[in-house]
Amino acid sequence: MDFKQLEVFVAVVKHQSFSKAARELFLTQPTVSAHIQNLERELDTVLVNRSNKIITLTKSGKILYEHAIYILNNCKRAVYDIKEYSGKIEGIIDMACSSIPETYILPDFLKNFSSKYPDVKFSISHYDSQYAISEILNERISFGLVGSKINNPQIEYIDLVDDELVLITPSNFKIENTNGYIDVSELYNFNFIMRKEGSGTRNLILSTLDQKDFPVNKLNTVAHVESNEAIKEMVRIGLGVSFISYISAIDYINSGKINFYRVKDFDFTRKFYFIYSKKKTFTPLEDKFLDKLSDYFELKR
Repeated sequence: MDFKQLEVFVAVVKHQSFSKAARELFLTQPTVSAHIQNLERELDTVLVNRSNKIITLTKSGKILYEHAIYILNNCKRAVYDIKEYSGKIEGIIDMACSSIPETYILPDFLKNFSSKYPDVKFSISHYDSQYAISEILNERISFGLVGSKINNPQIEYIDLVDDELVLITPSNFKIENTNGYIDVSELYNFNFIMRKEGSGTRNLILSTLDQKDFPVNKLNTVAHVESNEAIKEMVRIGLGVSFISYISAIDYINSGKINFYRVKDFDFTRKFYFIYSKKKTFTPLEDKFLDKLSDYFELKR
């Protein structure tokens, strides 16, 4: 049993595929298959079930996988410690983000981190909360930054940033004597631009209005849009109004491109969460990343 065999085995488990593991490791698929077969011969056991389209582990495979992760992480730690000693920390951090944190929360932190560790690279994928959790539990990515909390006992949630949804309107649209608040009945008078299905923002809008029996289907929705930036532009030019993350709207609000209002007696607050698997054994680089994230956002670890 050698290091390369274990690396190939972990990649096969990660991707549940010989071909995808081969692409990640820049090997041919027959070479990946040969490494797994050699491991099985050496250990005199079957490690993976090959009968289905998706590769799954046998009981022996699950045992080896736990040890393989430990061995590979210790090797990474040795490399990390040597490079830290020589002043060069490098590697790749894999993350999944939903749209708001990907655009408005994460970039400043990454800039701060990269200024200290310029040789660390990032791979950031755009996923909704549910898919991000799936990818984390399958160990295809290490971390996630999402806007909704889905109950899953295997996922650790860290409160990262508070946010709220506000109603944005064109800058020439003003409601007098509101002190920044409008009555919910006013919503019937607007043309609405809504996020598409699957959006955490959309889900919060619908659930909050539904809690007080407001008939969302009576809103005059003129467009369903994927992009948060596109929504701000549509509101700016007067196509309609929209509920949007305050964090994402600050730049347009401060520059006078749009106005914003809150709805009386409705709570549209929410949190963004940093997530990872509770079973995850972090590499030294991932530990360093978590430490710096905790310092930057003043979190407790």
